Amino acid sequence: MAERRRGLLLAGLAAPAAAGVSGPALVVPQAAASLGVSVGAAAWLLTVFGIGMAAGTPLLTAAGRRRGPGGTLRVAAALVLAGAVTVAVAPGFAGALAGRALLAAGAAGFNVAAFQLAGRDGSGRSAGLVAIGSAAGGTAGLFGGAAVASAVDWRAALVLPLLSLAALVPVLRDAAAARPAGAKAPETAETTGAAETAEETVRAAGTAERGGGGVPRILGSAPFLAAAGLMLALSTVNFGLMYAGPVRVAALTGWGPVPIGAYAALAALAGALASWGLVRLGPRLGTARVRALLAAGGVLAVALAAAGPWAWLVLLGSAVGSLATAGGQGLLTGASAAGLPESLRDSAVGLFNLAFLTGVAAGPALAAALV
Repeated sequence: MAERRRGLLLAGLAAPAAAGVSGPALVVPQAAASLGVSVGAAAWLLTVFGIGMAAGTPLLTAAGRRRGPGGTLRVAAALVLAGAVTVAVAPGFAGALAGRALLAAGAAGFNVAAFQLAGRDGSGRSAGLVAIGSAAGGTAGLFGGAAVASAVDWRAALVLPLLSLAALVPVLRDAAAARPAGAKAPETAETTGAAETAEETVRAAGTAERGGGGVPRILGSAPFLAAAGLMLALSTVNFGLMYAGPVRVAALTGWGPVPIGAYAALAALAGALASWGLVRLGPRLGTARVRALLAAGGVLAVALAAAGPWAWLVLLGSAVGSLATAGGQGLLTGASAAGLPESLRDSAVGLFNLAFLTGVAAGPALAAALV
């Protein structure tokens, strides 16, 4: 399979998985009314997905080490199908939450397998395409969720990771020829955005299994704490704005979920793509300036989204939040392991990305409480 075709196919696997994060963002009020819970409680349909991905990534990584990428894909597909069925047929709010948790674990598995297979490409281009696909899927989920909810039902917005199954069979064929799971994937400067989480956690899990964890030493490292703390803040802001931004746009314009989803997705995608320029500029700026710029971006995103008197300013805030988060993934990952011995670097990166996933879970819950 040609490198580009493989990369695009794997991106097609990862993008719907990432869309599961933001898919329900614009249908939370509909879900709340249908399930008989408050809007704040219904926002847990977003939060539980972040928790499920955080828990599912190391679990599905372990499955990959035992059975290879093909085994990871099969387990992930079973979890996604089980989650979708649970969302569709289980009554009440608890059933919807359980289904979303299963979907999230499966989505994590698809991301893990996508990066495992992309690692066969020594140029790193396949991994870059998977990262771009995942970032695009995460932002497009805002519009996709609103669109399918309008055309079908609000529950359809909860099961967007099902679309990953369309790429499953050809990817499984490719996985049959995968190299041993213990082989290490190449590092790529291009791997930015949310999807980098899966790749780096795969590496971290392998290191921890060999006894190289050293968690206390990592947590005592000032560079790690600075990078992980900032990443947690940026991720919380970005995924909080995926929920709160559209609420403000609706209040300012009276638009429905579909146009809001389209504009919000375009804004977030533009920010994610623009982060590439920041990543390229980062080495010339230096660590201190990069951190200051990213922190300023997070503060600006919140200010624009919370106080902007016009919808376009709120959307600009979402774009800035996406830019800062994707840029932070690209620029802070390496910084999180600065000063640590080689045996602890992968574990540090894994813990750094756990901070990112914590923000994925915490952002919508915090936004719901504040809004």
